[in-house]
Amino acid sequence: MKLNDAVWGALVVLLGIAILVAIRNFPTIPGQQYGPALFPGVIAVALLVCGAALVYKGTSARSPHGAPRRFVAWDDWVRSPRYVRAFAVVIGVNVLYIAFVESLGFVIASVLYLGATFAVFRVRARLVVPLAIVVTLIIHYVFYKLLRVPLPWGLLQGVAW
Repeated sequence: MKLNDAVWGALVVLLGIAILVAIRNFPTIPGQQYGPALFPGVIAVALLVCGAALVYKGTSARSPHGAPRRFVAWDDWVRSPRYVRAFAVVIGVNVLYIAFVESLGFVIASVLYLGATFAVFRVRARLVVPLAIVVTLIIHYVFYKLLRVPLPWGLLQGVAW
């Protein structure tokens, strides 16, 4: 799928506006002419200018035949049920992971996440579960033990190592 520059420009403009709204309540520093909102404000204004330029470019662009360009152009993969299913599974497992990682715990949620992803991308069926478990344990070790990231234990709280 290809999005017209006007779509991306509108998203960049919205991001700039969101930053400006977020920084309006930043505190001022007594005795200073500028405060913590200065740098994000400059970035927000730059985003607004660049976003507006993209909107202008996208709305004024023409196709090789002289017609206005469409805002969304679908790629060939959208016509393939296999690729659409894979796309839906990737989005779905991310949403479900976010929703259930705290209650299930990192290990269980990640095994389910990786298992579903491996299956939809046609990893050999006999390797899906072992790979999901091994990769999850490696990731857990790196983040929990080496980097000391507090990962949720969820249902495995009683056997936390």
